[in-house]
Amino acid sequence: MDVARALKAAATTGEVRYGLSQTLKAVRGGEAKLVVVSSNCQARDEIASAGAARVLEFPGTNVELGSACGKPYAISALAVIRPGDSNILSA
Repeated sequence: MDVARALKAAATTGEVRYGLSQTLKAVRGGEAKLVVVSSNCQARDEIASAGAARVLEFPGTNVELGSACGKPYAISALAVIRPGDSNILSA
């Protein structure tokens, strides 16, 4: 599966929260089904210990993660709340 393509589909057809603080809030609140962190995210351990959501490490940097989601800015972490038409949860 192409993670970048699945992320783009989840971002356009589902519900995704972007950024470290929004991701942590979604994980602690039990809303996040999957958390995606960039390879250079320094809060990876904090996110993993915050809740029961599965954590997937994106192979690229935060700039590449933002680009994969169709955003013109860097994203270090995101939480997938609803995957929409994406198969990202099977990654």
